[in-house]
Amino acid sequence: MRKLPASYPIALLIAVFALLPFAVLVELAADGGPWFDSHNIQVLINTLLLMVLTGVGAVLIGVPLAVLLAFVNVPFKRFWLVLFSAPLALPSYLGAFTMYFSFGQGGELETLFGVSFPALEGLSGAALVMSLYTYPFVLMTTRSALLSVDTSMINAARTLGLPVMTCLWRLVLPRVVNSIAAGALLAVLYALSDFGTPAIMGFDTFTRVIFVEYNAFGLSQAAMLSLQLMVLVGLVLFLEARVKAHKERPGKPLSIWLSKTTVSAVLVLFLPVILLSIVLPLGIFVVWLLREGVSGFDLSFAWNSAYASMLAAIAAVVLALPVAYAALAGRAGRIMERVTFLGFGVPGIVMGTALVYLGLKIPFLYQSLGLLVLAYVLRFLPLAVGTVRATAESLDGSLTKAAKVLGASNFEAFWRVSVPLTTRGIVAGAALVFLEAMRELPATLMLGPTGFETLATYLWRVYEAGYFGRAAVPGLLLILLSGLGLIIMLSGERHADIVGDKEK
Repeated sequence: MRKLPASYPIALLIAVFALLPFAVLVELAADGGPWFDSHNIQVLINTLLLMVLTGVGAVLIGVPLAVLLAFVNVPFKRFWLVLFSAPLALPSYLGAFTMYFSFGQGGELETLFGVSFPALEGLSGAALVMSLYTYPFVLMTTRSALLSVDTSMINAARTLGLPVMTCLWRLVLPRVVNSIAAGALLAVLYALSDFGTPAIMGFDTFTRVIFVEYNAFGLSQAAMLSLQLMVLVGLVLFLEARVKAHKERPGKPLSIWLSKTTVSAVLVLFLPVILLSIVLPLGIFVVWLLREGVSGFDLSFAWNSAYASMLAAIAAVVLALPVAYAALAGRAGRIMERVTFLGFGVPGIVMGTALVYLGLKIPFLYQSLGLLVLAYVLRFLPLAVGTVRATAESLDGSLTKAAKVLGASNFEAFWRVSVPLTTRGIVAGAALVFLEAMRELPATLMLGPTGFETLATYLWRVYEAGYFGRAAVPGLLLILLSGLGLIIMLSGERHADIVGDKEK
């Protein structure tokens, strides 16, 4: 009988542990109210409307940009690609926060420029913010597909006199429609699980209503709504897995030459996207910092964020090692790995609801830092697993075998040979978990110990109190952290491997 790898038992235990939130929600929801009353149906309609508008908005912005950055002779194309991809690195609640207080009568834009802009709130405000921060999903998936299109037929059509725009519309876009759909579904999934944006915009989606129920001590009702939300998340993930990009053998690259004036005009047309998603939040936070200074901000907020995130990062990479190596060892290990990935699809508000109930059942966990760290680990463990496994896959297995031949035990070979060789993946995974945990809002609001304020929760408190000027320091620090996350993403260390595995 073949001996099971030493990592299997530990990986199995971690996989079972990853299912804990779902079991807790099912038990808690048993005492909830009816699944389909008028209020729940309205919340469902609101959530679906936000999903649809976000998907449409992301496509309308992302697809033209993908064509522009794939085929057109744009100068400094790498720079523009980084710039237009940057909104994906920022948490959307930063944009929602600054837009909410900047637009409308008496808003910051009127104060600064003397011009009143329509207020951004409700469905329209939430959909605009979501579109601005999710269109890079469509941009990246569509651009990747466009660069792999076999252009021989397109070049032939152009030789026969077919206009460029007609070629794009009739020959190119139909061949990348699956990639467009994949990006749109990622945007929809983000909109479905986000809490901060609809909450700030005052629009009742599942995430906002779950938080309201939690604050009203309606934990069973919150759990029931969480399960309904997870049904929608599962549906979107199922559709995403069914969408497969069409593979082609690339031909001669398609190149569309436009005049410098035309290219400049097109870039100016999309300039408001960057102004609203990047420049506005950064500029407004700087204005508030210059006006308000650092009043009300305590450095302990930054330390609390860093401390909890550091604990989560360490725990995540320690747990990721056996899961990643089990996934490389065989099919059973890959199944265990897929189970741990479930946490990445669980919205923070849902994870918070489940673990609050767990804390009530286990008193020493309730209102403890350990429970918050547990939420971070369950949510972001896949980031660590993905980077560790990607690094481990590239290792030369003969080194481990040689160590065993020389008398090392399985554990000794793992600890003294495999782990040091995967240091790069461990560091990258820990960095990703750390950055994502620093920005996590709903789970931190629900699970943070009393008096334990982080950058994200302090930002939320000043929003609730209306002291928006005090958001300058945490807002700028969170933007800085998001910039670090973008650097990791563009250096190839981000979780692209995770997304690819989920789609297989």
